Amino acid sequence: MKGFFKWFKANTKIKRWIFLIIIGILLCCYGMAEVLTSRQMGFGQLAKIAGIFIVGFIIIIYSIIAIQRRTLEILVEDTDKRVADEKSKVKTLIFNKRVYNQGPKIVAIGGGTGLNSVLRGLKNYTDNITAIVTVSDYGEPVSESRKVLDALPLEDVKESIVALSAKEDAMERLMNFKFKYGRLANLSFSDMYFIAMQDTYKDFAESVKQSQNIFNMTGKVLPVTMEEIKICAELEDGTVIESKDKIPEVINEKTCKINRIFINPSNCKPAPGVIEAIMEADAIVIGPGSLYTNVIPNLLVKGVAKAIKESKAFKVYVSNLMTEPGQTDNYSLSEHIKAINEHVGKGVIEYCLYDTGEIIPEYIRKYNMEGSELVEQDVSKVKIDGVYLIRRKFSHIENGYIRHNPDAIAATIIQLICDELKFNNMENNTQYMMLNNKLKDSKKSLKKQEKANKQKIKEHKKNKESKARKSKFFEKYSERIESIQESDLKQKQKENMQKKKEKTN
Repeated sequence: MKGFFKWFKANTKIKRWIFLIIIGILLCCYGMAEVLTSRQMGFGQLAKIAGIFIVGFIIIIYSIIAIQRRTLEILVEDTDKRVADEKSKVKTLIFNKRVYNQGPKIVAIGGGTGLNSVLRGLKNYTDNITAIVTVSDYGEPVSESRKVLDALPLEDVKESIVALSAKEDAMERLMNFKFKYGRLANLSFSDMYFIAMQDTYKDFAESVKQSQNIFNMTGKVLPVTMEEIKICAELEDGTVIESKDKIPEVINEKTCKINRIFINPSNCKPAPGVIEAIMEADAIVIGPGSLYTNVIPNLLVKGVAKAIKESKAFKVYVSNLMTEPGQTDNYSLSEHIKAINEHVGKGVIEYCLYDTGEIIPEYIRKYNMEGSELVEQDVSKVKIDGVYLIRRKFSHIENGYIRHNPDAIAATIIQLICDELKFNNMENNTQYMMLNNKLKDSKKSLKKQEKANKQKIKEHKKNKESKARKSKFFEKYSERIESIQESDLKQKQKENMQKKKEKTN
């Protein structure tokens, strides 16, 4: 009985069609009653009765079709294991799993927190996600666990597995767990797990792929290559840096930009399944992430860039929100795209998603103090390269940091796929209905987030205006005073760094 009354809730959107069916039945009954009770009727009266009957019949048929369509949408919603409310699920139905398995195939290439933001958003729309990440320690010191176990640097693989998990917090604790006692002291669970899987399946790529079933992940993670790669940088003055963690330091010392990034070994082959995933994809997402250490190195692996160019998928580049000190200082949007094109050639980027730039100034200043700033949106230069630009509100604040909004990125990518399905007259396709229904809900929640964010910005401005003004001089030169204070602080930080270097020397 409870299930019956659920159909009459506001969010089911069924009552309107039931009401229309009743109207249609009344119109049909009226038409039939007129025919049965009238002894004589002219052509005009007959046409009127026939018209009423036909209208009523059409309303009934249309309403029944609409109810069936809405019922299909409700089934998708109620059997969606990604819905937070566990009680709303209809556990006996398997429809949900089939729909998500038939969802769009999306490949995400990159690494770090940027890629994980994309994965978190996309897993709400499809199970067919493939994350392609690097196998590199980025020049960072080898952990004791890796030394003892002789394990590969799988930090990006581990983080992507966490991002695609149903319960991220629990998975993160498990993957980062280190034993504290006995012979296993200081050994990492994740290193031990991957070694055990590799020995079981006798193939590293296959062992990572099988983790999808073991951890009940949404999608899969593939290493871009089976070999451990070293990311190296060549500066404009010819200096070669063979360790990622030294790149910012050397660049700041020489005040010289990166000329190119290369990987060592340079002829490493892609891991099994990487090229196939790219060629079969409906959408390929590149970035966001560190341009020279997360994004470009994946594209430099033999055959990857070529496969992206030949793929019929949407090629989407998600722009970084902030520049990265020691790597992309003063880089604009067009310079990020230019760097990718110079390394792998044009054709890997068709669409570029970039942010509106509406961020609370206080957070931007925190990044400014560390030498980072908002990426300049020189839209006109990007258009010259033939890249389609999509501007959305992608940024949000997470734990005090400026991050990409997973829901906003995913919604924009899925909208591209929906528009393509609609263009091909596939609006009655199950995949389109599921994606479109999800998009409607996502857009509502995103609008609420935008309103909340705008409210915060307004409150911030009001608070700033309501502060007591110290003097006319301070009022006139407040911005200049703040910039001087910031530059003084940066100078002090540099002096401290220099003192530390002198001590170590």
